[in-house]
Amino acid sequence: MKTVHSAVNGFQAVLEQQEAELAQLLRKRDGIAIEKSADQMDEIQLATERDLAIRNVDRESNLLRDVKDALRRIHAGDFGTCVDCEAAINPKRLAAVPWAARCIQCQEAADRDRREGTESGSATLLHAA
Repeated sequence: MKTVHSAVNGFQAVLEQQEAELAQLLRKRDGIAIEKSADQMDEIQLATERDLAIRNVDRESNLLRDVKDALRRIHAGDFGTCVDCEAAINPKRLAAVPWAARCIQCQEAADRDRREGTESGSATLLHAA
């Protein structure tokens, strides 16, 4: 039981460090400012860089949310248990992705459902036009 507790403490330390790094990254949003340029090519370049910065902020915000959720699961005593099927998450998966909320099978199913939902949503919009 002691090794499980020390493993959870190790994950908690990693997650807390990840949380601090992401919070610091998200405070710096320099690339999102809308800049104008007289040159159309510069304008396109600035818009592309802004879009990339927005996607990065979105990705980092989602990761921060996942890290905070994992820390909440640690405090609740649910860390390492799949939120869908309640089976234990493989320790190798947790070592690679400490904020994982699902076992690999449930994560693959969730990803598949999300992709199918996105595709059907796109098809609905396509048919609506």
